[in-house]
Amino acid sequence: MPTLPPLLRASHPGPTVAVTAVATALSASAGLGARSLAVAAAFLSGQLSVGWSNDWVDAARDRAVDRRDKPVVQGALRVTTVRTAALLALLSCVPLSLLVGTWAGAAHLVAVASAWQYNAHLKSTTLSWAPYAVSFGLVPSIAVLGLPGQPLAPAWATAGGALLGVGAHLANVLPDLADDAATGVRGLPHQLGYRRSALLAGVALVGATALLALGPGYDGRGALAVLVAGGVFAAGLRRGTAFGAAIVVALLDVGLLVVRGGSLV
Repeated sequence: MPTLPPLLRASHPGPTVAVTAVATALSASAGLGARSLAVAAAFLSGQLSVGWSNDWVDAARDRAVDRRDKPVVQGALRVTTVRTAALLALLSCVPLSLLVGTWAGAAHLVAVASAWQYNAHLKSTTLSWAPYAVSFGLVPSIAVLGLPGQPLAPAWATAGGALLGVGAHLANVLPDLADDAATGVRGLPHQLGYRRSALLAGVALVGATALLALGPGYDGRGALAVLVAGGVFAAGLRRGTAFGAAIVVALLDVGLLVVRGGSLV
C-alpha cells in the first residue's frame, strides 16, 4: 500500500483521467450505450501504461534535471516498479480493448502503440507531433467502430482530433523546453522554439475548433466557437500566456468533440 500513492502520481493522473473521460463521453454520445464502460476500461488501462512508461523511460533524464514532482526522482518508487506497472497495464489493455469490438479494439491498440513510440523515441525527433496526431485522430473512430456496421468516423472529426492532438503536444511541451533541452530532447517544439511553437499550437487548436464546430450537421453557433477560440489564443499570445490560452482552447475543442458525438455516424 505505501507504493500505491506514488504509483498513482507516476501514472500522469491528469491526462489519464481526462483522456479516459473524453473517450467514454464521446462513445456514449455516439450511441455505444453500455459498451461505453468497456471503452472506459480500455482507455484507462492504455493511459496508465503510457503514463507509467513515460516515467520509466525518462527516469534518468528526470533525475538529471531534478524533477522533484516525479516519484522516481523523490525515491518513492523504484524504476523497476514503474516498468512492471507499465507492462502489466499494457498487457491488460489488449483484452479490455477487444471487449469494445475487434476493429475498435485494434484501433485503440494502434493509438496506444503510437503513444509508446513517442515515449520510447519519437519525442526527441522532428516527428514528435506524429504520435499525437495518430492517437488523437483515432479517438472518434474508436468511439463508433463498435456500433453496428463498424463505421469509421467522418474525415472532419478525424482531422479535428488529429489537430487537437498536435496542438496539445506543442502546448504541453512549452513549460518544459529548458529542462528537455538540458537532457537532449529535441522534438519539434524544441527545434521551433517557444514563440513559434506557441503560434503553431494556436493554429492547430483553432483549426481543430473550426473542423469540429463547422462540420456537417452543426448550426450557426459553430462560427461563434471559432471566433472565441481565435480570440482567446490571440489574447494569450499578446499577454505571454500562450500555455494557458492553449489549455482553454483545447478544452473548448474537447467539449465540441463530445457534443458532436451524434454526428459521427
